[in-house]
Order: sequence, then C-alpha cells, then structure tokens
Amino acid sequence: MKRIPVKVECEADHDGESVPKVITFEDGQSCDVSRVLYYSSSCTGEFEGIRYTILIGSAEKYIYRVNHDWYVMA
Repeated sequence: MKRIPVKVECEADHDGESVPKVITFEDGQSCDVSRVLYYSSSCTGEFEGIRYTILIGSAEKYIYRVNHDWYVMA
C-alpha cells in the first residue's frame, strides 16, 4: 500500500497527546474527525509510527503519525 501525506489539525489532550480534529488531503478536501476511538504503536512492525483509529461521520478509518508527519494508506 502507498502512503498518502495529509495535513492534520490537532488539539492537545490533558496528557499532551495530539488529538486529530481535521484532516486535509493534497487536493484540498477536508474531513472533520468526529472522534478518536483508539491509538497505538505497532508491536509487530505492521506500520510505522502511531496509528489512530478515528470516526469520520460514521465511518471508522485509520490515520498514522510519524514524528510530526501524518499519512493515510491508499
């Protein structure tokens, strides 16, 4: 699968973790993140960085963060 870079507007939670609020794709399309369900790093090396399981509307999706860079998988 191919990584697609995205811009993500975030807020910090009470622990200082980044909480994604809006995702903007290269073509300018934006999606509001309804809720972050879960986030974790991979113990098995399945992916690099931190994977966030999010809701966009009622659809469950993944976004990934490596350092300060964000991406989605095509």
